[in-house]
Amino acid sequence: MSRIGYKPIPVPSNTEVKIMDNNEVTAKGPKGELHLQVDPDLILKLEEGILTVDRPTEQKRHKAMHGLYRSLLANIIQGVSEGFKKELIMNGVGFRASSQGQVLELSVGFSHPVIMVVPPEVKVKAETVKGKSPTITLESHDKQLLGQVAAKIRAVRKPEPYKGKGIRYSDEYIRRKAGKAAAK
Repeated sequence: MSRIGYKPIPVPSNTEVKIMDNNEVTAKGPKGELHLQVDPDLILKLEEGILTVDRPTEQKRHKAMHGLYRSLLANIIQGVSEGFKKELIMNGVGFRASSQGQVLELSVGFSHPVIMVVPPEVKVKAETVKGKSPTITLESHDKQLLGQVAAKIRAVRKPEPYKGKGIRYSDEYIRRKAGKAAAK
């Protein structure tokens, strides 16, 4: 049984959290502002810089929402105060990435370059250093949007298990397969 829901959420001094009457939480910090509509059954308390989430009963539904909303609230508070960052690495001969503003252009072995428009809430930076694989760095205050954008970029050319070519997360490990030569 998980006890994540009971864990209090510390609110940093540079972050302002407001709880509205309809259980809508607004967090405002140096990185931006986020809103979250919490289920009306849950009880939210903000006392002396610590946010807590309580559940009214021990029903399975309330237990599930307890941990979920505690995690979502912790993510929006961390996002507006510190922000989130994801890094993608491109492995492959001739693979290139370039960014101009919110437009990301990928050259990943297709007959045409793949052009993606990144939402304005996500900052994108593409780097190509000689002798290293090109990297794409994404930064945002919204963890959910950041993960979605990173997944869409990765889906353009998923890493394959034989040569390892493709776009992967920096902390992702690709299990390699031997291929045909191992059968002899």
